Amino acid sequence: MHGSDAMDATAVPASVDPPSVDLHWMQHALGLAARARDEDDEIPVGAVVVDAAGNLVGEGWNRNIREHDPSAHAEIMALRRAGQTLRNHRLPGCTLYVTLEPCAMCAMAMVHARVARVVFAARDPKTGAAGSVFDLLQDPRHNHQLAVEGGLLAEQAGPMLTAYFRAKRAKA
Repeated sequence: MHGSDAMDATAVPASVDPPSVDLHWMQHALGLAARARDEDDEIPVGAVVVDAAGNLVGEGWNRNIREHDPSAHAEIMALRRAGQTLRNHRLPGCTLYVTLEPCAMCAMAMVHARVARVVFAARDPKTGAAGSVFDLLQDPRHNHQLAVEGGLLAEQAGPMLTAYFRAKRAKA
């Protein structure tokens, strides 16, 4: 599966404090977003799934344009890989780091997978489903809610997205 070629079994040492752990994995997701942009000319969004022990179990970046697959968002690619790695369609205790607030499709995939937590960078004021437009991840009507943290490294992710779309409009 493309989008996970660089994944290794690295983990952040347990002695590292939680904010630094989040920063580490979001920086990794930003690197994947850059790969989406640079290698595949995709919208630069990257995602990483980390298990409760701090091990990288899945990663991905947007592939929907290249693969002609409307479901191939970065989060879905990372969730697919994590499920394969853990040999389970449920991902309890896992945290998903993503450079853009999840859309409704990706948010519901996380709910169904029982992901424990999502940390995202830039908010999506048009389609965000983690509080910006919808709040699907913490909706009490679902049988599972996720802990949600937004804005981590948004000052890097937001401009990356803005620059990508400006460049696309300039070519049109």
